[in-house]
Amino acid sequence: MDALKVDGWWRRATGLLFAPRCLVCRERGANGRDLCATCTEQLPWNRIACVRCGLPMPAPGECGECLRQPPALAHTRAVFAYGFPLDRLVPRFKFHHDLAAGRLLADLMAGALADAPRPEAVVPVPLHVRRLRQRGYDQALELAHPLAAALALPLRPDLLRRVRATRPQSELDAGRRRRNVARAFAARKDAPLPGHVALVDDVMTTGATLQAAAQALLGAGVRRVDAWVCARVP
Repeated sequence: MDALKVDGWWRRATGLLFAPRCLVCRERGANGRDLCATCTEQLPWNRIACVRCGLPMPAPGECGECLRQPPALAHTRAVFAYGFPLDRLVPRFKFHHDLAAGRLLADLMAGALADAPRPEAVVPVPLHVRRLRQRGYDQALELAHPLAAALALPLRPDLLRRVRATRPQSELDAGRRRRNVARAFAARKDAPLPGHVALVDDVMTTGATLQAAAQALLGAGVRRVDAWVCARVP
């Protein structure tokens, strides 16, 4: 067997051995991603949504709630509605240390956000230091880092701090979520701030956390705050 045949056989064998596998169903990945063609086809893209809060809607524009009470966020891009297979990938990433799932989600977000209004900086919504010690990593930062790199934008995790420990938002209803995160964030005030930033987070439910973070940044002098989130709960 000549060298070319051996090399070709070896490339095919290693390609099969190390081919990406779907993180949802373990079938062979498609398009170089850890997501198979079938699961890719089922991604719940959130293509028509409220421009202020990302809520899925039948027609573009602003939802009734945002018209009645405009949020601090100028614009929200929620890439997906929260459903299959996001409901498999996000918990693995957020609660089970599956950083490969985070890299996949960031890759999918980057493609969808390429045409979004460009901020001057990307700011991950931070965890409180107590929660960070428990979890071992900040899921918003893990999304924001490759996202900022892919879109050639500055990453500024130093601009926002979580100064008050809060209960997990998933345990609370809408009213208590707002009270839970009130004054939970503080923005940096000892240096010039970008005029336009995009907050990055994994899941948006009522938007209370992002609203509180945006209010802190606006209060410190940022002129416009957008939100880029992986998934929006309908």
